[in-house]
Amino acid sequence: MSITIVIPAYNEAKSITSTLQKIAAYLSEKDMPLDIIIVDDGSTDNTIEVIKNQSIPVSLVKLGKNCGKGKAVREGMLKAKGDWSLFMDADGSTSIQELEKFIPLIKQQKDIIIGTRKIKGSEIIEHQPFLREFFGKGFTWLSNIIVHAHVSDFTCGFKCFSKKATEVIFSKAVIDDWSFDAEILFIAQKLGYEIIEIPVKWKNDRSSKVRLIHDILNSLKGLFRIRLNAIKGIYG
Repeated sequence: MSITIVIPAYNEAKSITSTLQKIAAYLSEKDMPLDIIIVDDGSTDNTIEVIKNQSIPVSLVKLGKNCGKGKAVREGMLKAKGDWSLFMDADGSTSIQELEKFIPLIKQQKDIIIGTRKIKGSEIIEHQPFLREFFGKGFTWLSNIIVHAHVSDFTCGFKCFSKKATEVIFSKAVIDDWSFDAEILFIAQKLGYEIIEIPVKWKNDRSSKVRLIHDILNSLKGLFRIRLNAIKGIYG
């Protein structure tokens, strides 16, 4: 069993080294190959230099300009070589240790396993500010209505896909912004994949790059774009 870890990164110089160290320690403990892809989404700080100067071997993909988390995740997932690919946030909001809960399902050859903060058994160690959490719940509600991808948590950045599912789903995805999660889950359900939700521990990153109003509006536009793309037959 091999798992590629994909990490989208935008101005993560302060947190990326700690996250990589935790990933390397976990994979070593489990005797799993160290296979990490970091996609730099046009960082304007010294994220790239920090990545190059740390001792853990990674594959670094540079987008050159800030394209959006959806684009960064898609680029990394399509370059992944593992039997499964897990994308997670550079700040470690969901720790790599939570992968432990996924492994039994991976061994059962389940194609899509995603982390959720919103079902029994999940634990939020540190909550988001009230408005972000409120609008996050609203986004989930609208996503389920507009794109009919019936899951409890679209935006938890801890999702694992089999190689086949990765290649099929991410090759069809086109959305670059924060609504990309809804798009890939919509495509997955449209193609008949089972999506298994696993409760995870999660903590808020106080240095989050989310621009609340701007990203909310773009995400809402993205949901309607998903429906339009489906009508046009873009997803096959």
